[in-house]
Amino acid sequence: MTVNQIVRIVAGFFVVLSLALGVEASPLFVNKYWLLFTLFVGFNLFQSGFTKFCPLDIILKKLGVKETSGTGCA
Repeated sequence: MTVNQIVRIVAGFFVVLSLALGVEASPLFVNKYWLLFTLFVGFNLFQSGFTKFCPLDIILKKLGVKETSGTGCA
């Protein structure tokens, strides 16, 4: 897996998890304030599209995760 793939998987998981915990109709509902985490993830994805700054990206690169798959498609 590449850095880009892991960032997308983690972001998607966090959005789904925070929606499950923050939407009252969900069987996993805990508190509506979990929706703020969804907002945080969305804002971070939005700003990283412009600034290229992503904390998870930096952490994964320091851990030695590959940046590209080497197949021509990232």
